[in-house]
Amino acid sequence: MQEAQLYERLDENRVRCHLCAHRCLIADGKRGICQVRENRGGTLYTLVYGRLIAQHIDPIEKKPLYHFYPGSTSYSIATAGCNFRCQWCQNWEISQMPREYHTIMGETVPPEQVVAAARRAGSRSISYTYTEPTIFFEYAYDVSRRAREAGIVNVFVTNGYMTGEMLDTYHPYLDAANVDLKAFRDETYRHSIGARLQPVLDSLKKMKQQGVWVEITTLVIPEVNDNPAELRDIAQFIATELGPETPWHISRYFPAYRMTNRPTPPSTLEQAREIGREAGLRYVYVGNVPGEENTHCHACGALLIRRSGFWVLENRVRPEGTCPQCGTPVAGVGMAGM
Repeated sequence: MQEAQLYERLDENRVRCHLCAHRCLIADGKRGICQVRENRGGTLYTLVYGRLIAQHIDPIEKKPLYHFYPGSTSYSIATAGCNFRCQWCQNWEISQMPREYHTIMGETVPPEQVVAAARRAGSRSISYTYTEPTIFFEYAYDVSRRAREAGIVNVFVTNGYMTGEMLDTYHPYLDAANVDLKAFRDETYRHSIGARLQPVLDSLKKMKQQGVWVEITTLVIPEVNDNPAELRDIAQFIATELGPETPWHISRYFPAYRMTNRPTPPSTLEQAREIGREAGLRYVYVGNVPGEENTHCHACGALLIRRSGFWVLENRVRPEGTCPQCGTPVAGVGMAGM
């Protein structure tokens, strides 16, 4: 155990956690909604510091980040736990482990060992992913500081439910984020996720203001968030509040955890892509559908990056980050071909 950051002590040995937007009021001997931060005698502890449940070397495209050092690998880590309870969670066995199984598993790995492993693997970045990285913030923060010193960049794959205080604290070390914008209706967040929409939107805008490279993912689920009006609202928010250069990944849903809705029809994803383009978004990708991974120039349509699944087969972006056919700048970080 290690004492947590971003909390305040209150009367009667209670504490208020300021890490995520739940801002849990935690009585002595109790845990927050994430189930991995516990109040012991008026001191808040993180129960997952350095306790890795997953360590993998992934293509950065798997996050998915298509405009952040494309073709590179990212050393990906996670601990158990999450501050959401999504009914369709794809990684529920580890994200919901403290809640479902009342246990916290993981291998003890000091921060410097994560960075050393990433360097040995030749990874350009370290991704805090698979579960919600905000809940293991203290560990991510220590890894990130060491990664920056080693010339490795840091990526959050997140639900976006962190507080402004957390982003201000972490900002010097956060280089990119893929944020899962799960819906654009507050009732969906409240009913199916156990959260609220507005804090996610606030985090997205703050990260953009801080200069973090942001990409958005929306898992399109039948009868949950596939209404064209809602998809249009998401696309308009991205275009107007984050910028038309912000990539939007619209992914196909398959049944998982407690949700048994049918898989998303490809026609729904095609419609969502057109909605994104009509809103002015320059880079809209369809995920979980083979053959939809390529990047094209938004100005002339030229093929820029050819992919197969998560792997880059060809990168034609010029060294100065422009289209080889028309010279239009390509949005992103480290976009040029090797």
